[in-house]
Formats: sequence, C-alpha cells, structure tokens
Amino acid sequence: MKTAVIIGGGITGLSALYYLQKQQLNLQVILVEQNEELGGKIRTVRNDEFIMEAGADSIVARNEGVMPLIEELDLLDELVYNETGTSYIYTDNMLHKVPKDTIFGIPTSVESLFSSTLISEKGKQEAMLDFEKTENNFTIDSSVGSFLEYFLGEEIVEKQISPILSGVYSGKLDTLTMKSTLPYLLDYKNKYGSIIKGFSENKKTFQSAGNKKFISFKNGLSTLIDRLEERSGNARVLKGVRITHIEKTGDAYELSFDNDENIQADFVVLSTPHDAAQRMLKAPELDADFNDLTNSSLASVYIGFDISDDRLPADGTGFIVTEGSDLMCDACTWTSRKWAHTSQHHQLLVRLFYKSSNPNYEALKQMNEEELTKAALSDIQNSLGIIEKPHSVNVTRWTDLMPNYHLKHSQAVSSLSQKMADLFPNVLLAGCSYYGVGIGACITNGKNIADTIANSWKN
Repeated sequence: MKTAVIIGGGITGLSALYYLQKQQLNLQVILVEQNEELGGKIRTVRNDEFIMEAGADSIVARNEGVMPLIEELDLLDELVYNETGTSYIYTDNMLHKVPKDTIFGIPTSVESLFSSTLISEKGKQEAMLDFEKTENNFTIDSSVGSFLEYFLGEEIVEKQISPILSGVYSGKLDTLTMKSTLPYLLDYKNKYGSIIKGFSENKKTFQSAGNKKFISFKNGLSTLIDRLEERSGNARVLKGVRITHIEKTGDAYELSFDNDENIQADFVVLSTPHDAAQRMLKAPELDADFNDLTNSSLASVYIGFDISDDRLPADGTGFIVTEGSDLMCDACTWTSRKWAHTSQHHQLLVRLFYKSSNPNYEALKQMNEEELTKAALSDIQNSLGIIEKPHSVNVTRWTDLMPNYHLKHSQAVSSLSQKMADLFPNVLLAGCSYYGVGIGACITNGKNIADTIANSWKN
C-alpha cells in the first residue's frame, strides 16, 4: 500500500486529508502537526462571556469551495453570519465613515465618491479623471497601488482605499500586484472605460444576501477544524511531532522525525510556512526561489469589558487607521457588534491589530503582554473614549507567519513548482505561503492537492 504524508495540520492540510479520504483509494494517509492542536492560524479561545478568534475570525462565504464543504460536514446548523454595519477609517484623530457603495474603499458611483468626508474636493475631482484616462501599459502583474493611483489619484488611494486594501492583503499597495489582490481591475478598466463604472456594473459579484459576506460558527471557527479531524476516517493523525528532514530514496521519500521515528512516503504534502518547507527539503537549488517569498508579523489584542457594546458608535463594526495618526494600532474590530455570538450578554468585545508594516511595530515587538495591553487600552480610549478596566484580555503574536504576496511572488511560486517537479516528484507545496491567504482559498488548495495525488496514484 502506498503512503501519503501531509505535513501541517492547518486548514489546507486538513482539507487535503478530508478530500483524499473521500477518494477511497488504497492509500495510507498520515497527517503530521508539530503543535499539540490542529488548526494552524484558526484558533478559537473561550474566555468567560466571550468567544475570541486568536487567528482568522471568519470565512468569505462566496468562495466556491466553502459552502459545499460545510454542507458535507453537516455544519449548516452551526453557521452564523456577520452583522452588517458601517466601517470607519480613523484619520486626523477622528473616525470617518467609509462611504456607502464602496468596495475596498473604491467608489462604485459618482454619488459615493462625492459623499466621502475622507478626501478633499480636489481629490474627488482628481478621481473623476478615471472616466477620461485610458489604459497605459499596465498588466495583471503591475502594482495595484500604481494602477489605482494613475486612474483615481493619490489622495483617494492614500486616505480611503489603501487603509482597507492594505489591511485585507497585509502589505503596501505599491508592492502588491493586481494578480494577487484584485485581478479583475484591469478588465473593468478596459471593458467599461472606468474603474468606478466597472465596480458599479459588477456590484452583485461582491454582495451576498443582506451584505452578510462572512461566516463563522456558533462556537467559533475551531468548529470546522474539530469536524475535519472527526471526519479523518482511517488516517493517522500525529500531533506534537516535528519532521526534521526529507530524504529522497529511489521513487519514495524517507521522513525523519524529532522523536527518532522514520516514515516512508510515496507522496508528501508540505502544508507549512515556506521557510519550514525550505528547512525540511535542504535543497540549495530551491533557496533562491524560497528566499523570494516573504512573511510579515501580526499581534492581535482582544479586550472584553463589563459594559454594554451600545457604547460604540451606532451601526458601526470597526475602523482602520491611516498612517501618521495618534493610535499605534492598524485596525480595530468591534467584535461583539460584528459577531453577535462572540458576546453572550452583548458586553463590549473589541480586537486590535498591530502589523509589522506599522512604524510602531519595532517598539511594540519589545513589549511584554501587559505593556501591549496598556497600549491597546490607550488606543481604545483615544479612539472610542472608553476608559473602563478590561474584564478579559487575549494577546496573540503571529511572528513571521503572515505571507506577503509582493511583486515577485507569482514568479517565485511558478519557478519553485517547476523545480520541485524535477527534484522532488510527488512532493507538493501547499498552503497560504503560495496559493491564497483566505480560508476559502486554502480549502480549495487542499482539494486540488488531493485531486493531484489521486490522479497520480491512479496513473
């Protein structure tokens, strides 16, 4: 019997395991996770009254791979949807509403553009040139920031679009490609003659029922991880075990563990951060491409209060911070407002984000948990006027674990895949280091990996 070993028990690895088991092949499947718990960046923490997501906090519902999996796992009755409301941008030391009818801060109408309090009259007139300017040698691999600035102007990009898009894709817009962020932008401009008109004509693509675009579960996102583990079938799941090296032996591979155990594998899935895969493979031929992939860091601080969340601005769900403000954080989600299930008695729960791209991050990195909590409380006081002492706190640091899809990312992944096929046939790279950072993208990636192994096994 052949053996497939999946290294990494995050959502990609677990999805690959699930879909491999569905193939009902005569194949032994083993999943190996170095931590004592599965889930990777999905980690639900329950603290008294609150449910807190230490990693990802939701799933984009419209991703094609998401709902079929949830239905197969019999989790439809556990679903919860985000509450809709207004998002804010914190700039010039005050909160401004993100205008209605925007997508990633990009207006979908002239009315939306001129309703913004974030940009000046001059900036609005500059954005109107989008209807006049023609495409100018941009490709899907061009910087998304350069593209948007050329057609919409610097001011609206800096003050309204960049805070949102940079938050979603964890990077500065001038270093991110359209291909890795908004691949349809170029088509919209070419087809409709205007980015604004393109979004207007395609608004329904970005909307689900009642604008409830995101999903979670009554008891948190770890519900998905737990159910995938329950449905692992006859697979062997090893936790708290680290693989130290992968050695090619003929047509198979010998995997060495830190507990001195060895496993022979015919297929290997490396569903780990790219630097961990690089260390395991120890192949100098791959180093240049691996080194072109980059990660960033993130600190997340949840603070729960023994006060009602009606202290928040009406109909709001959180804010994003522009550069140069008096706050140290990059964003703040009003979790109890956005996700009703996270606060049993509607007490106030907020989550603040501190990213390594933030000029304050070097100082924040040196802080211990107590000091970082004080910084977060100061941000809450300055932005929301709340001075009460916290009831619950959860601090999580994701150090060098947040992939950045910069301008060379696609080229590096393509080159790696070609070299891997030659040097390590049947060893497959998987996960958010390469193929998409959202949970939905990871589920699809895991299914594709399972299909690749199944097709190879059958042939």
